[in-house]
Amino acid sequence: MAIDSRISLIMSNDVISVGPDSSVEDVARQLWQNQISSLPVVEDGRVVGIITDYDLITRETDYDAPMYVTFLEAYFRIPGTGDEEQLRRILAISARDLMTTPAITVTPDSTVHEVATVMHDKRLNALPVVDHDHTLVGIISRADIVRLMVADDDLYERTHPEAR
Repeated sequence: MAIDSRISLIMSNDVISVGPDSSVEDVARQLWQNQISSLPVVEDGRVVGIITDYDLITRETDYDAPMYVTFLEAYFRIPGTGDEEQLRRILAISARDLMTTPAITVTPDSTVHEVATVMHDKRLNALPVVDHDHTLVGIISRADIVRLMVADDDLYERTHPEAR
């Protein structure tokens, strides 16, 4: 596989994104209609966060509310109860409330190997691609890397028929 290839060769340049004031409903609609799993949140051309389908489905899961105890007329939260991140997502009304920030990004000069490593280590489906000013210029997904793997295998089989 072309692990040393620059992702600029395989990334998508036509990126669907939303602004921070977009509604959660609009975010869900964009993900569904465009059959994508990640949506960069962009303000003034710069990536300020990212929303994934996981962020949305978290809103529909069971919520373990925090537990409190009282002592001398004061309330104390019991450590280890409740999930503040899940509560933030459940209560979100806009992309700004729902997004993960800062978004992990890569540059067009990043290699496939570097991007695959970040995706694997951080368990990410896609990464926004930004220039030196943090302006969105593309997006790279796991599907893009898999497509490159298939293309490499096809090329190898066409150029090495004896390997079949």
